[in-house]
Amino acid sequence: MAFTIGDLIEHAVDLMPDRTALESGERARTYAELEARSNALAHKLQELGVAPGDAVGLYSRNTIESVEAMVAIFKARAVMVNVNYRYVEAELDHIFSDSGMKVLIHERQYSPRVCNVLSNRADYGGADLAVEHRIVIEDGSDVDVACADAVAPAIAYEDAIAESSTARDFGDRSNDDLYMLYTGGTTGKPKGVVWRQEDVWRVLGGGIEWYTGEPVADEWEHAKTGAAGGQLVRFPIPPFIHGGSQWAVFQALFGGGKAVVYPDFDAHSVWEAVGRHGVNVIFITGDAMGRPMIEALEQRDHDTSTVVSVASSACLFSPSVKEQFLAKFPNAVIIDAIGSSETGFGGLGVVAKGQSHVGAPRVNADKQTHVLREDGTRVEPGSGEVGVLARTGHIPLRYHNDPEKSAKTFKEFHGVRYSIPGDFAQVETDGSITMLGRGSVSINTGGEKVFPEEVEAALKAHPDVFDTVVVGVADPRFGQRVGAVIATRDDARPSVTELSDVVRKELAGYKSPRSVWFVDAIKRSPAGKPDYRWAVSVAEGRPADTTIEDARAAVTETTK
Repeated sequence: MAFTIGDLIEHAVDLMPDRTALESGERARTYAELEARSNALAHKLQELGVAPGDAVGLYSRNTIESVEAMVAIFKARAVMVNVNYRYVEAELDHIFSDSGMKVLIHERQYSPRVCNVLSNRADYGGADLAVEHRIVIEDGSDVDVACADAVAPAIAYEDAIAESSTARDFGDRSNDDLYMLYTGGTTGKPKGVVWRQEDVWRVLGGGIEWYTGEPVADEWEHAKTGAAGGQLVRFPIPPFIHGGSQWAVFQALFGGGKAVVYPDFDAHSVWEAVGRHGVNVIFITGDAMGRPMIEALEQRDHDTSTVVSVASSACLFSPSVKEQFLAKFPNAVIIDAIGSSETGFGGLGVVAKGQSHVGAPRVNADKQTHVLREDGTRVEPGSGEVGVLARTGHIPLRYHNDPEKSAKTFKEFHGVRYSIPGDFAQVETDGSITMLGRGSVSINTGGEKVFPEEVEAALKAHPDVFDTVVVGVADPRFGQRVGAVIATRDDARPSVTELSDVVRKELAGYKSPRSVWFVDAIKRSPAGKPDYRWAVSVAEGRPADTTIEDARAAVTETTK
C-alpha cells in the first residue's frame, strides 16, 4: 500500500462500504457502489490502452460521475487532466496537446466543441493530438457525440462501466505516482503543475495535521478516524477544475465522509442543498460565491442549522463579506485559507469580528511557508518588509512541458528548494502572514506599489459596490494610476470621490482609484478568480465613467 489517492479511498471503502459517499439531489452512491463503478471505469481505461503515467482528460461539471471518473483515473495509476468547461476551442486545443491525453471523459453537451478541435487540427497549428478515445457522460442534452471521420470514437459512460470488471485488481501503486493540476492563473496559457501524489496529499489531503504541522504516519488514519466517529458532510461548491474543490471531495472520501456535489452555482440553490443534505462544512472561493450566497440568505430563510464551518480559499474573501457571514453564523467557524496550485495549503485564519478591511487574508502559516527576499533570505516578523510567499518541504516537481517556467517558480536558496508562485506578503510581529496579492498584477504608480486585492477589499465596504477588479492604467505623470472596474447594486453610480473616501479610511491615498468604469458584471473564472486581462481590456476600450479630474472639475465649477 502507498500514500496515493486510490489507496486512501480504498481504505475507507473497506471499512465503511455501506455508508453514503456522494449525494446530488435524489441521487446517491454508497462507498461500495463508488468502488464498483470506479473499478469498472478504470478497467475500461486500461482496455483502451491507458497505462500508468498516461494522461486522461476530465471535462465535466461537478457531478457524481465526475467523482467516479476521478477515482477511476487514479485507481488505474493514470494522470488526470482537469479541463475547464468554459474554455473555447483554442484553449481546449492547448490543453489537449500540452497534456498529451490519450482518453477524454466529457459531458455530452461539450461534444461539438471537442469534435471541432479534434477534427480541425489545421486551425490550431496542425500538430497531431494524442486523444484516441472519448467516454461520454450523459447530461440531458441531445447533441450528436460522433466526430467527423470517426476521430476519437465515443463510448457511452454507462456502457463503459457495464462492460467492465468491478474487481479491484490493479496491483501496487507508488507514492511517486503523479497528480497534475492545470492552472490558468491570472495571465498566460494554462500550465500543468506536476506533483508526486504523496506530496500533494501531505499539503492538501490531510497528510499533515492542519494545526500541528505533524505528518500523518499511518495511511489508514483518515479511514479509521472516520469509521470511529460520525459522518461529516462536505459541500465543495467551486468547480472541480479548482484543486481545492477536488481535494475537499478527496478529504471526504479518505475519512468516510459524505460529499455533496451539484453541477451549477446558484446562491439560493446552494442553501436549499445545505438544508436538504445536512451539510456541515461549506467550501467557497471568496466573494465570488460568498457575497451572492450571504445576500441570498438575507433575502430568504433557509435551514442552515447543520453548518459548523464555512471555508474560503484561492480568492479574495473581503472583510465586509466575512462580517456578514459572522453575523449570520455566530457559532460557526469561518475560515480564510491561503494556497495555490504550486504550493498547496499554506495557512489559514479564523475570521473574527472587527478585522481590518485592508485586503487579502492574514493567516497563521504552517511551518513550511515563509516570506523571502530576492536573495532567498527570510523576511523577519514585524519588519514591515514586503517579500514573496514561498513554500518548502512537500512541493511540486515541475510545470509540465515548461522547463523555463519551472526554473522561475521552483528555486533553491541556501540548499533549500522552494515553490515561489509570485504572491507578495508581509510577516507580522506575531509571525502571521498578510497576503498582498499576485505580483504579476501589481500596480506601480509613481514608484509606489499597489496590490489590487487590498484596494478591491476596501472598495467592497462601499454599500453600492457589489464586485470589483482593480487594475493599473496608463498615466502620463505617474506611469500608472489605480483604476477600478465596478459592478454596482441597482445600477448605482457612486462618484470617484465617494469611492476614494471609503478606500482612504483603510489605505494610503495613492491607493484609491483615480478612474472608474462601471459594468453589469465582473468577469471571473469558474473558480471565482478575477479576470485581470478582461478588466484591462475594459479600461483600455473606452473612456472611464468617472475620474478624479472630473470630480475636481465639478468642485471647481460649483465654487465659481
